[in-house]
Amino acid sequence: MPEAANTRLAVLIDADNTSANHASALLDEIARYGVPTVKRAYGDWTTQQLVSWKKQLNQHAIQPVQQFAYTTGKNSTDSALIIDAMDLLYSGNLEAFAIVSSDSDFTRLATRLRESGKTVYGLGTRRTPASLVAACDRFIYLEVLGDDDPADDPEPDDSDGESAARLPDLRRLLSTAINRTSHEDGWANLGSVGSYLSTSNASFDPRNYGFAKLVNLARAQDYLDVEHDSGSAPRVRLRAGRPSKKAAEKAAAPAKKVARKR
Repeated sequence: MPEAANTRLAVLIDADNTSANHASALLDEIARYGVPTVKRAYGDWTTQQLVSWKKQLNQHAIQPVQQFAYTTGKNSTDSALIIDAMDLLYSGNLEAFAIVSSDSDFTRLATRLRESGKTVYGLGTRRTPASLVAACDRFIYLEVLGDDDPADDPEPDDSDGESAARLPDLRRLLSTAINRTSHEDGWANLGSVGSYLSTSNASFDPRNYGFAKLVNLARAQDYLDVEHDSGSAPRVRLRAGRPSKKAAEKAAAPAKKVARKR
């Protein structure tokens, strides 16, 4: 991926599908990956539904794009956002796109942008369908960015009834990443593990599991050993030959029962 400091980003927000409460947090998050050269929010701004967005538009210099709902039951906002994204793609002035939506209708747009060599960041709620999550280079769940109530987010317009993406099993993810990046002695550089996780799973983020940093997440797992000496990069390995806490408790349970009977 391009260096964040030099990466020009287009931030395209499906305002019909995203709560205005997330505006500040999502823009702060996007700033980690590049400079938001283009910031646009799409919706029918004549409706009461988007009133809460109007303050955010001014505060963050987001350009509103008006799209009237010409037909009931059809989301014309999606079409406007997709057309603009393709125009921006062909302008050749951007290296990356951030699509802010939980709607699976943008799945093909994300794959098309990636096919053209652009980096695609997705931001949406945990209700986002698996297809859109997988179509992005990186997908960030809005719930990890702040304390906003998820109930404020509109329901995604998912006409195909596709189920939301589930968080993958953490132990399987970490074990696979360590096995793929470890040296002969079993130790793997934690930075390499993190890179593998981000590449193999678009939505991987320590914050999804309650930790701000990968190193803290790794230390909390009883099946991993973590070393972080002063002045050196942290490294991690699978803990061999030691039962996990759950396994140990399970094994001890029958012994406790026998003791009680005596």
